[in-house]
Amino acid sequence: MKVGIIGAGAAGMAAAYTLEKAGHQAIIYEGAPFLGGQASTFDVGGGRLERGYHHLFTSDTDIVDLIHELGLGPKLAWIESKVGFFYGGRIYDFVTPMDLLKFKPLSLIDRFRLGLVTLYLRRYKDWRKLEPFVASDWIRRRAGRGVYDVVWGPLLRGKFGAHYDKVAMPWFWGKIQTRFASRGKGVKGMQKERLGYPLGSFAEIFEVLDTRIKELGGEVHISTPVRSIRVRDGRADGLEVQTGADSTEMLDFDAILSTTPSYVFPRLVEGLPQDYLDKLRQVEYLAAVLVILVLDRPFSHTYWLNIADRSIPFVGLIEQTNFVDPAMYGGKHILYISNYLGDDSPLFNMPQEELLEEYLPHLRKVNPRFDRSWIEEWHYHKVAAAQPIIGVNYSEQLPDHRTPIRHLYLANTTQVYPEDRGTNYSVRMGKRVAAMMMEDLG
Repeated sequence: MKVGIIGAGAAGMAAAYTLEKAGHQAIIYEGAPFLGGQASTFDVGGGRLERGYHHLFTSDTDIVDLIHELGLGPKLAWIESKVGFFYGGRIYDFVTPMDLLKFKPLSLIDRFRLGLVTLYLRRYKDWRKLEPFVASDWIRRRAGRGVYDVVWGPLLRGKFGAHYDKVAMPWFWGKIQTRFASRGKGVKGMQKERLGYPLGSFAEIFEVLDTRIKELGGEVHISTPVRSIRVRDGRADGLEVQTGADSTEMLDFDAILSTTPSYVFPRLVEGLPQDYLDKLRQVEYLAAVLVILVLDRPFSHTYWLNIADRSIPFVGLIEQTNFVDPAMYGGKHILYISNYLGDDSPLFNMPQEELLEEYLPHLRKVNPRFDRSWIEEWHYHKVAAAQPIIGVNYSEQLPDHRTPIRHLYLANTTQVYPEDRGTNYSVRMGKRVAAMMMEDLG
């Protein structure tokens, strides 16, 4: 079986590797000049840094198993996380249950309600029963107005903007599950969260995958966009690949896997029935817009700082070098300024330099000592289709990996439901779809 794969992110690479190990040939085409998709990296201070911050949870068994299979297990570090919460002009530690009890912006009763509801969701397993509920409504009803207004409401609005009241409860449930899975169970669950990071960066995972796929007989082509998918007699059997500035070539395949976002997929292939198109088009996406500062000193003491002050125009500050050693980046300190934006947001369309200037006064709200002179260099990355907005009863509208066109498959972040996007779930999905293809084509 000869399989064409569109996209060299985690799903596409995992699918290709799985197919190659089973004796089939997989050929990947990636339009970008790098591997890894949303987990791709760039050079900073002699090291490699993810364009968008990445880490692993202890429950991320698919990618952890893959890391060990690739011989990179010794480089996978498990590190205590330092989580903070910015509210009312102050950073509050949010690492242990004791930190919650000290969180003065909530009344004592609301602190207990926050803890009880979080514990309830941690132990709750039947996520399907949560599908009819919008997260914002469920939280207000179960945790109370105080908890919603101070903690979860600002975070939902910061993450999803005007779409905050569309997000279904399984998304929120999934966040609680993954966070607490990294704390352990029972008494261990009272411990600090531990997160994983490959000390060679996520780039090393994709580089070794690339090597293994090629050793097994596969191919990986970067800077090679796919222009269309050919369908004949109801079956996908070819890819039109751009081979030069003004030239393309049609290549034959037995099966095709696309890992493109849902809104891109219909542009590549004709003949999808209306009901499948409706499923693809019902999901909206937000882009991750990231300004990354390279500083000469630490900005704060936290790794992950949630911003609950909605006068601040970003949702999070992720200080990579409070998670891993600054020596990985030549002794520099790395601060991501994180935002999720739709294309209708003024910040989305703002020129890069203007966006930095917009952010700088707000950084001083978080750390009054901060000065522009701390910045040695800065970078800007916009990752399209980074966060799908999943609404209520989504399992009824979930597009199948097996598209209505024979031998054509789709695998993207809208299909990892009820989990949220993440490299682990993309690896799992890539392996699953590869198994489907082998089953369907014998």
